[in-house]
Amino acid sequence: MLGLLLLADSRLPAGGHGHSVGVEALVDRGLLSTETDLSRFLLGRLRTGAAVVAATAAVSCALAANSPEPPRWDRWEAAVSARLPAAATRKASWAQGAALLRTALLAWPSPTLTALRALPRVHHPLVLGAAAASAGADPAGAAALSVHHLIGGACTAAVRLLGLDPLRVAALAAAAGRAAEPIVAGATEQAAEALAADDPARLPVEGSPLNDVLAQLHHRSEATLFAS
Repeated sequence: MLGLLLLADSRLPAGGHGHSVGVEALVDRGLLSTETDLSRFLLGRLRTGAAVVAATAAVSCALAANSPEPPRWDRWEAAVSARLPAAATRKASWAQGAALLRTALLAWPSPTLTALRALPRVHHPLVLGAAAASAGADPAGAAALSVHHLIGGACTAAVRLLGLDPLRVAALAAAAGRAAEPIVAGATEQAAEALAADDPARLPVEGSPLNDVLAQLHHRSEATLFAS
């Protein structure tokens, strides 16, 4: 349990603080400026992408905990890439994955994490799930952790970029967490089905063209506070 809390902590040196989950792109274009805007964004973001990262983290956690041999991570890595059509989104996920993997290998060394390091690049939710397994979490916990990072990254960015009231933003994060619970539960079930069939194609496919377009626009911006 303490290991999972450490993985959830924004102070863990794993690069999460450098990503806004799309908030900066919206702020720069005047599309997000208030707490109400942030609340709407969070709910929309949860419905258009949270299931993908949650199911991926759950799969990774289960593979890391139960596979007698190192899993074929490349198959699951390719499935995640297929669900992130924007090159900027894939690049951000790989950057966060690399940062977390460096930290996790020191904090929770395991053969599974070592096997992930052999890949040329690895997406963040795959690393997060494997690290969660090494820290003693189950797939449901890994799925919830992935969504916690999504909500936390957006809320932290909104406070830093807009100076919103951190107490009210914390309340919005709590509400978003409650709204995310059925999404996390459903994603965990889909992860179990994908694992039972040994088929990465069974991972969720939810997404939003707006998220992809904003990620590309943000990537091309000359001056940004956040990497994504």
